[in-house]
Formats: sequence, C-alpha cells, structure tokens
Amino acid sequence: MNHADMGARRHEMVATQIEARGVSEPRVLAAMRAVPREDFVEPDWRGHAFDDNPLPIAAGQTISQPYIVAFMAEALQLQGSERVLEIGTGSGYAAAVLGRLAKEVHTVECIAVLAETAAATLAAQGAHNVHVHHADGSLGWPAAAPYDAIVVTAAGPVVPAALKAQLAMGGRLVMPVGAREGHQRLVRVTRSGAHDEREETLMDVRFVPLTGAQGWGRERR
Repeated sequence: MNHADMGARRHEMVATQIEARGVSEPRVLAAMRAVPREDFVEPDWRGHAFDDNPLPIAAGQTISQPYIVAFMAEALQLQGSERVLEIGTGSGYAAAVLGRLAKEVHTVECIAVLAETAAATLAAQGAHNVHVHHADGSLGWPAAAPYDAIVVTAAGPVVPAALKAQLAMGGRLVMPVGAREGHQRLVRVTRSGAHDEREETLMDVRFVPLTGAQGWGRERR
C-alpha cells in the first residue's frame, strides 16, 4: 500500500471511527489524520493499522484503538502551550498525537524495549518535543513537573498520589481506574487548588493494569 493510500485510509479512520462517535475538537482530528499510525505498528500488522481495535506490539503489549487515543486526547483539553506527561508509551503512537497538540510531552514506559523502539520511531517522525523515559510510570516523571495535563494508558486501583502531586493548578489528569481485570472507569481529575480536585467519570473502559510502586505491584505488565 503506497503513501497516498495510507493517507486516505487514515482520513477514513478519523471520519468513521472517531468523528462519527462524537470527538469534535478540530486539533485532535487534525492530529489523528496527520500521525502515520501505520509506522507505529508491527510490520506484519501494517495492513490492519486503521482497524477499529487495539493491535499487538512488542513485549506482549498493544497499541490502543484509534478512537480511545482520540477520546483521551480530547479529554485533556489541550490548547497547544502545555507540558504533558503520558504514562505508558507503548509504541509511541499516542505520544506522537499529543506532540502535535501540546508544546512538550514527557512519556514514561516501564518496558525497556518499548521505550527504545518508541524513541527511535518518534525521532524518525520528527517529534522532537516528545521525550521518552524508561522508568516506573506509576511514579510519574518528577524532573519535568508540574504538568498541565497527565494521561495514563493503564488502569490502576486508584489515581497514584505521585501523579496528582505532579499536576499543575488547573491541570487535568485522565486515567482508567478500577479492577485489575474487568470493569474500569475512565476518569478525569481536575486540580483546582493545593488540596482540591474534581473527579468525573467519562466512560467505561478496559485497559491493561498499571504496575509499579503505586500501581498493581512490580510484576511485568
């Protein structure tokens, strides 16, 4: 499939899977059209890059469904000047989308091979405002805090205290919360003061578990 065909399929993906389901922020839709999702999937799965479901990547992990990536990006309410923290880099696809929506993105991945591969792919894409770190994501990335927005792509029992502490005043945190396997809620936490926050449920979801010191333990994801 050539470059033009891939571009046409991306536009169709956005129209039928994302915009048709209610994601309407123009900057989010433009980013989803622009980022070549096919470059972030395994070579054997490139023909399925625009399917309406997650796809397998290295280390037994997955690249999220396009709609979920767009929905979570829109929920962050980015205007373009923000510093964003992403927990769970995976292939780097969502980080590439966020890089088009924010001034600076720090993304943390606990699996070394994924962090290395994502960093290389993002560099090849020219996403120079996206910085990949290999670390325990449940602890965030304090070196660049505070963040105007934080997004977590794995589910924890609660929102980690470390992440709340790294959220700027007025900042938004979007994360799945709930059982390790089974029912989870995608929540948005908005920090309105030093000790004040508002939590809202956005939808029911199913994500892999967040591991680490403030997740479900240190075992492999």
